[in-house]
Amino acid sequence: MMTERLLAEEDKEDEDNGETDGIPLTLAETIRVSASFCLLWFVANYCTNASLAYTTVGSSTILSSMSGLFTLVFGVLFKVERFHWLKMVSVGVSSLGVVLVSWSDHLGHKLVGDLFALTGAVFYGCYTVLLKRWIGDESRISMPTFFGFVGLINVLVLWPVFFVLDWTGIEPFSWPSSSTLWTLISVNAFIGTFLSDYLWLVSMLMTTPLVVTLGITLTVPLALIGDIILKHILPGIQYLLGACLVVAGFFLVNIDTLHDERNQQDTMEMITCEEV
Repeated sequence: MMTERLLAEEDKEDEDNGETDGIPLTLAETIRVSASFCLLWFVANYCTNASLAYTTVGSSTILSSMSGLFTLVFGVLFKVERFHWLKMVSVGVSSLGVVLVSWSDHLGHKLVGDLFALTGAVFYGCYTVLLKRWIGDESRISMPTFFGFVGLINVLVLWPVFFVLDWTGIEPFSWPSSSTLWTLISVNAFIGTFLSDYLWLVSMLMTTPLVVTLGITLTVPLALIGDIILKHILPGIQYLLGACLVVAGFFLVNIDTLHDERNQQDTMEMITCEEV
């Protein structure tokens, strides 16, 4: 009876999460997923990059790390992640850290950059959870086909925005003025967009949205070091404390996630033993 109940619960959870026993997506389904993903992906990346024009790399990186918390919230709502009190504590700790970082940037236009970074984090959490719910497992989708349609749909649908931004002066267009800029743009497009998003999607489908999002926190200390070395910006005590709280919050989420995985393994072992 216990085995049947546990198996029924696992099947019910898989059904709620939208998983379909590893059946590959058809071409039409892949196109629909790519189209749904495009707008959220574009807004998230635009806001994140726009934040760099108004705030420091460190602040942008730390606030973008809030995507883990939004991933948790959306994951619980869409039944992709399990809720636990430890995750709730981590949300509070990280939120306090974000408040400290944002307050230290309250002068001038830095607050605008912080808001851009937070908006990007919200959309990141949204499309990460939705992709996991739509696809489920990495074996169900062809990554090159998926990203190929993402790029194609972005070019065909979003290109009018390019001219609107240039005409209004919000994003004036100009060709790169040197070979160095061309090189930087090309390297960033390959590593910062294509390669990073490809590896992110594979790892997210192999694990969970929250586990993958935790990896973003690894960029926090590197960004702070970059600000110190390249821009000679020395963060204050409040800034450093906020950064530490954000990282601490994600570590708490990670601990709870590992606990969930251990419980799932114990459940499967118990089912196997009873069947034997």
